[in-house]
Amino acid sequence: MYLAPLNYDRYFKKVFSDLKIAKRFLEDFLDIEIQEIELLPVKKAITDQARFVEFDFRCKIDDNYVIIDMQQWYKADVVKRFYLYNSLNTSLQLENLSTKFIELPEQKVKEVKDYSTLTPVITLIWFVQETFNFTDDYISYTLTPENISAFMRDIKLWGNPEIEKILQEREKLLAILDNNTKNLRWFQENKLIYVFQKNVVKNPNFSKYKDWFEFADKTLNKLNDKFAYNKFENDAIFKEIINRLKTEIESDEEIRYINDYDEYMQKVFRYEDAIRNEGIAEGTSKGRKEAEDELKPMIEAERQQKEQAELQALQEKQKLIQTVVFLKSLGIDNKIISQKTGLLIDEIEKL
Repeated sequence: MYLAPLNYDRYFKKVFSDLKIAKRFLEDFLDIEIQEIELLPVKKAITDQARFVEFDFRCKIDDNYVIIDMQQWYKADVVKRFYLYNSLNTSLQLENLSTKFIELPEQKVKEVKDYSTLTPVITLIWFVQETFNFTDDYISYTLTPENISAFMRDIKLWGNPEIEKILQEREKLLAILDNNTKNLRWFQENKLIYVFQKNVVKNPNFSKYKDWFEFADKTLNKLNDKFAYNKFENDAIFKEIINRLKTEIESDEEIRYINDYDEYMQKVFRYEDAIRNEGIAEGTSKGRKEAEDELKPMIEAERQQKEQAELQALQEKQKLIQTVVFLKSLGIDNKIISQKTGLLIDEIEKL
């Protein structure tokens, strides 16, 4: 059975826009139980000068803001880019940050933002091909005191045959980690998690999240037999994903999109090979130039497709706004409008 590839951006976004699916994935991967989950806008304008930033998926779960981004192939900027996204998801909370009042002399009062209500952010980057030279399923980064790194790299300390010295230093660092004065441990609650599909699939483990990556990996294969998804069809969530991905390939336009994407991917891989070969054969640039020339039409086509999609999305949004304004003019409750349009109540109130 052939399904639309879950790892392709278009289908990943469509599948994870279902909050039941997103909730289950996050519960399985983070090994938590989520009481509430709220879908958040994925496109945000940052400054007058900067372009908008678009996340693949963004939500709020209980006491965390979460981003999930799918990375199909190698990109050189993923470390700094997703650190920025992680920071940005903290900054975006300024929009809805509560306020508090500070009493000043002469019975004056000043209203200020209450930063104590900021919520930790988890950014999860799902890599399909890249492993960062790790063999682990994933690597998680948090902000921890610099003393920890210094401790691990202290050759003189670790070369000391007296284990008591090492244990004493460890106790000092544990005290630093456990110090929650002014909520210092909040730093450690923010996470950047790099997940490697190739490693998860090949590593022998029984983690709840393994099924998600095995399933995604199977959808990349057009030659699966009819029994390929048997183990997933007894699970209501995966059955829903299968139905969604099966429906996505029922139109000629979707088949063209997948074929074009596959061709584009092959050219990207050839381009990367050319870069590597160029590094081996120093002074030759032919391979790189040929790869760049070959990629140009596909890159231009993708740019045009993206612009067309953005224009269509803008037109649809304008129609939706007109519909909301009309319904509000009839005195219809915002909750009912939200149910009919799919917009968040906060978004409706702003119109």
